Amino acid sequence: MRWLPELRRWQSARLEAGFAQLLSNPRSAPAARFFLTDVYGDHDFSRRDADIARVLPMMRGLLPVTLLDTVTDGIELGALTHAFDLRMAEALQRVAPRRSRLDGALYAQVYREIGLPRLREHQIDLIGEVGHGLARALAMPGMSTLLKVSRGPAKAAGLAELQGFLERGFTAFAELGDVEAFIDQIDLNERTLAQRLFDGDEDPFQDGS
Repeated sequence: MRWLPELRRWQSARLEAGFAQLLSNPRSAPAARFFLTDVYGDHDFSRRDADIARVLPMMRGLLPVTLLDTVTDGIELGALTHAFDLRMAEALQRVAPRRSRLDGALYAQVYREIGLPRLREHQIDLIGEVGHGLARALAMPGMSTLLKVSRGPAKAAGLAELQGFLERGFTAFAELGDVEAFIDQIDLNERTLAQRLFDGDEDPFQDGS
């Protein structure tokens, strides 16, 4: 799709701006960067998530269910985000076939045309579920040690993608102080922006959201 790379480029810049405050704080910066690169960024996670989903059943006896449920939420978030990107790219081709660059006004127009507010709300819910799930798992006794010990066996068993996702998440969240405040800030930013876009706000990105 001709518009897909440009859409992802534009959304990546938008997310960077929306995460600016979190990225500027040394304590929250690693967790914010993890969200942008592994959870809710401009990348196509479908190949990675398919690999993780394939091996997830065999991990049921090795990792806590709570942690595996968080991974499942992450896979669902990646699939839903990718589906929205495809719909947006299709709509952009239809609405602006001669243009090559995206701006806020065109993005807002296509966002409203795609609609599906309940699914957009569910997408934001999943962001919070992944964040809270990682935080809960981090608090489990011995989880950090378990991940370190499983690194070699996981690689040998073809579980490197899952292992990498969990280790990066744990490393990022270990430096975070108030997890609730971190997740609440992302949740507020994304819900506020979605409401502005659906309401037809003349400048929905007014504060960098």
